[in-house]
Amino acid sequence: MNLADRIQTLRKAKGISQEELADRLGVSRQAVSKWESEQSSPDLERILSMSEYFEVTTDYLLKGIEAPPARGKAPDARIFSYTGTALNGIGLAVACAVWYERQQPMALVIGLVFFALGCMVFGIGQLTAEPASRTAARRSFWMANSWLLLFAPMALVYNLVFTGLGAPYPLLGVRYWAFPVFWLVYLGTCLTITLWQRSKK
Repeated sequence: MNLADRIQTLRKAKGISQEELADRLGVSRQAVSKWESEQSSPDLERILSMSEYFEVTTDYLLKGIEAPPARGKAPDARIFSYTGTALNGIGLAVACAVWYERQQPMALVIGLVFFALGCMVFGIGQLTAEPASRTAARRSFWMANSWLLLFAPMALVYNLVFTGLGAPYPLLGVRYWAFPVFWLVYLGTCLTITLWQRSKK
């Protein structure tokens, strides 16, 4: 297939007449007819205009070289960050709700499953998403998730030491002084991580 054939094929695929193409390119119908019958060739300006109009490359028009298929744009990493954060938040809420209702260690296991899923979704985003969006997504993820992911493990350690129970949130035990200490340590740790992430901007 030569240039004349390609022009004719593209014109017919577009469903327009020679006259309509001529109007579009600012030439006479006879000029288009001559291009398609190989009596003459379009100048560079008309080649560029046809390339834009038919949405093909100039290489395709002149040489018949097909453009490689365009790759779809990778998704924004923040989508994965937000999804992971939602899963972690659900995990913490479910773990606390199950413990409140049943007081069973299974509550923490359920929470950890959600945490693992949330972190896995975030990790997938860091590997596959648009590279330019990964740093901001990573920063926002850790600013929010330091509060979610540290709460249950720190509460578990506190409870095992001071109450002997495996609850995913701090319980008020016989040592009353330990309860505010837990909150001070938890808030101090999370605030430190948040401020550190903010400073990285």
